[in-house]
Amino acid sequence: MGGGARTAAGRRVVATIRAATPADLAAIADLERASFNDPWSLKSFADSLAHGFVRMNVLEVDDAIAGYSVVWASGEECELANLAVDPARRGGGLGAQLLEHALRQAHADGLMVMFLEVRASNAVAKQLYERRGFHEVGRRPRYYKNPEEDALILRRDLG
Repeated sequence: MGGGARTAAGRRVVATIRAATPADLAAIADLERASFNDPWSLKSFADSLAHGFVRMNVLEVDDAIAGYSVVWASGEECELANLAVDPARRGGGLGAQLLEHALRQAHADGLMVMFLEVRASNAVAKQLYERRGFHEVGRRPRYYKNPEEDALILRRDLG
């Protein structure tokens, strides 16, 4: 699965998205630390991977993990709990590929709605989500730390 993103220079980036395995966890945790000021721990990723209600995927470019996503499911709903792309590879559509894959997978699993939280100031991420049909349904004051900031709650129907 995957493929199709282009770099700023227009060169096609061949990407593959697959289910994460325990062997991927160290690379995922490294990307997490490079991407966020308040990162999840390696243990948080390992615990998530161990649960049947969690879909964790990695995106590979040139046989290296360049991104990942984590989706938690409950009943007919799910939450995009985490999504990141290697900072050196951002801007080439890889995040969009991960998101599209997560949306297709959730729909195929029979889930009806996806939620997520995003920093209120993260204009790039908000634009990515809005272009794929997410809309704001709420706000969590002071949800994020380092720096403290509100989270916007976004929702997209999948059915």
